[in-house]
Amino acid sequence: METKVKKAKHDPRDQLLSPAVDKGRRSGGMRRRRVSAGVLAVVTGACLGVGAGVVPAAAAPASGPAPAATKAAVPQGLESFYGQKVEWYDCVATAGVEKSADKTGFQCAKVTVPLDYSHPDGQTIEIAMKKHLATGSTRQGTLFMNPGGPGESGVNDIGESVTSTFAGVQKAYDIIGFDPRGVGSSTAVNCTSDTELEAASEGTPVNAGEGGMTFEQRAAVISAQFKQFEASCAANTKPTELLDHVDTVSVARDLDVLRALSGDQKLNYAGFSYGTYLGAHYAELFPANTGRMFLDGAQDPSLSFTELIKGQARGFERALRNYVAWCQSGQSCPLSGDVDAGVQQIGDIFTSADQSPVPSSDATRPVTGDDMKQVVSVMLYSPETAWDTLNEAFGEVVNENNAWAFRSIADQLDAQPLANTGALISVNCLDYRVEGDMATWKAQSEELQKISPRFASTFDGVELGCQAWGHTGTQPSKALHAKGSAPILVIGTTGDPATPYEDAVALADQLDSGQLLTWEGNGHTAYASSGSGPCVTKAVDTYLLTGTMPKKGLTCHGTE
Repeated sequence: METKVKKAKHDPRDQLLSPAVDKGRRSGGMRRRRVSAGVLAVVTGACLGVGAGVVPAAAAPASGPAPAATKAAVPQGLESFYGQKVEWYDCVATAGVEKSADKTGFQCAKVTVPLDYSHPDGQTIEIAMKKHLATGSTRQGTLFMNPGGPGESGVNDIGESVTSTFAGVQKAYDIIGFDPRGVGSSTAVNCTSDTELEAASEGTPVNAGEGGMTFEQRAAVISAQFKQFEASCAANTKPTELLDHVDTVSVARDLDVLRALSGDQKLNYAGFSYGTYLGAHYAELFPANTGRMFLDGAQDPSLSFTELIKGQARGFERALRNYVAWCQSGQSCPLSGDVDAGVQQIGDIFTSADQSPVPSSDATRPVTGDDMKQVVSVMLYSPETAWDTLNEAFGEVVNENNAWAFRSIADQLDAQPLANTGALISVNCLDYRVEGDMATWKAQSEELQKISPRFASTFDGVELGCQAWGHTGTQPSKALHAKGSAPILVIGTTGDPATPYEDAVALADQLDSGQLLTWEGNGHTAYASSGSGPCVTKAVDTYLLTGTMPKKGLTCHGTE
């Protein structure tokens, strides 16, 4: 069943707010959706974590086009998939894979892969690709990209990305966005629409009035919501077995099939947020097939789901402090006192609005603290260039007891195309095994309150949710080394809320050929961010175009 998206009412401020909202939702990864808090907990736990340490990268290859590669091996038993004929056709430049009678510069195709790689003779599924053809006279190969999630559509993202994020390399590379298994135009996980899910959850909200609910009460609600949602996904997903086969390792195997069908012996790859987790797993599985790869907004694969959640909760609390410090350093900041006082003031606003929602431009839809928290979370994905919008929104609440701006932003977020919630939950729960019991999760919930008083409820109950979901992983998390791969560029942003900087340091340390590039800035990811400057862009583009890695230890500052 397709997601039914609520359209925002026209607001004269939309021209002001839309760019900021778009930066927030497109800064390289997860897109939040307003559903029940139990589902939201796993949704927001997609790309996160902490770690430490960094080691020098392997020597960089010589500049220039990539040398001719040795023919990549075809895994035994998969010859028919690696050798299938791809029927490319002209398709629309906008989202989707619809055929076009015009030459748009984009071509689309679907290919077949095994549902279960341990049984390649069994059921098959389809993977959709969308390719933007290189515009220059000298083509260097194919660059695959994954925008994050999990649950994000690379097919839908590529149209906009080629002229913005990849503007510096789209002359040299065919750039392919693909929908991972379970997502979008590929064989997809289909569930109850988000509108229906939200309506079904209205009677048992987990976040609203949270102080009056015990952990056991919240746990019962979360468990019931996950079981209800899983039943819907199982009833609407064909084949139903897909719910057990959308793990990241399977997606990485799909990606190698796509690499071979593109005609390239090496995978050139750009991964953002969750896409870094996918890229690292690909390099671990296929180090000899790994070409020029950069991973921006890195996720530490060695962490358990609970450790990842703690890291992200800490990251959002830290990002909120960065926003408050920025606000108070300028003029017309509605937050009083020092940074500690300003952060506390925001927390008090959330609590007060949950108890007594703030009037908005729509008299029938006042704004709750949970509504505000979702808006703030998304805006923290953006660099400082978008934060004036938060100043305005908080200013209206503080000075006028009016949440018009919050309502307008929330409506715009509701109207944006979002990640497939069913796929996101399915992937996260398969990628991590459930480790704990009710007593453990209660203690973790209390710890989250200490780590992140303003955002703890957003991250509560993830393993509990996966246990109720029922399709869970069995393998422990582990460090990935990708021994023998080409140099891999790992990018970390010091103020990243969703994938904290420590994650990038940890991943660069784990990968045998990993090298860290640091961006001192705010928001989620660097290369795709409107807040970063030519330092980041030049480092990445130079690596993709020539194979030359940036100097070791490079740190880019702000917009430089």
